[in-house]
Amino acid sequence: MSIIALSRTNKSFGEKTVLHDVDLEVGEGEMVGLIGASGSGKSTLIRLICGLENMDRGKGGRIALFGRETQKDGRFTSHSEALRRDVGVIFQQFNLISRLSLLTNVLAGRLGRIPRWRGTAGLFPKTDRVKALQALERVGLIEQAHQRASTLSGGQQQRGAIARVLTQEARLILADEPIASLDPASAKLVMSTLRQINRQDRTTVIVSLHQIDHAFEHCDRIIALKAGRVIHNGPTGGITPDDIADLYGVEAGSLDLIKAKPARPEAVPLRPGNGLDHQDDLAARVAVGV
Repeated sequence: MSIIALSRTNKSFGEKTVLHDVDLEVGEGEMVGLIGASGSGKSTLIRLICGLENMDRGKGGRIALFGRETQKDGRFTSHSEALRRDVGVIFQQFNLISRLSLLTNVLAGRLGRIPRWRGTAGLFPKTDRVKALQALERVGLIEQAHQRASTLSGGQQQRGAIARVLTQEARLILADEPIASLDPASAKLVMSTLRQINRQDRTTVIVSLHQIDHAFEHCDRIIALKAGRVIHNGPTGGITPDDIADLYGVEAGSLDLIKAKPARPEAVPLRPGNGLDHQDDLAARVAVGV
């Protein structure tokens, strides 16, 4: 099943065209690395897919998610809002509210699935609080649930953002430079966490990266953009040092990025946390605010 299908997708800002006739299809359960130099159109493509931008009109473009159109010729369809509930977006700057607890930030993933008045008042059902705690447990942050977001490290905040999309129950995760501001150890843990979610839950993941080594280590497929055009779209092992050199405008001999085989990601402490007894334990935590 196609999770994402784009055809004749163009996007301009003023007189500058950022994306040129992009055609793409991404299937269920894929983990795709989106690479390219700064200004190549990676972030714009992600914003188009998740509905934060609309494509140019008059070009006959189309974007579909989960088999249903969200944009047609630059106009959002009647399905777009409902379909966006199944799309989780992770940004470079975490987008957590610093003065609120990590748990409250993670609960924001449920806002599209509860009545607006409940979300405004912060009255999340106990079942949603259990989901949020399960998500925090999966990313290794259950003990930090009631800490203010501002007290967490960058890597912890980004894993909190991942827990938020788990709580959202997103079928598609779009991660826009999620490790750009992290130290190497935190970056590796965040990427391994995304990979484990992709494998365990069959969640489709698209992650834009400047760190090409992580794209090769964790992704099955690479999509490369250059000046708004797709210049490579295929299995990770099918892109060469010369391709990468051309993409970034450097000498191939200066790159030591591509190994003979992509490395297998290390296991991280992701636990399903969905056993009935364990749910009861998490419900008890909710009841006492632990």
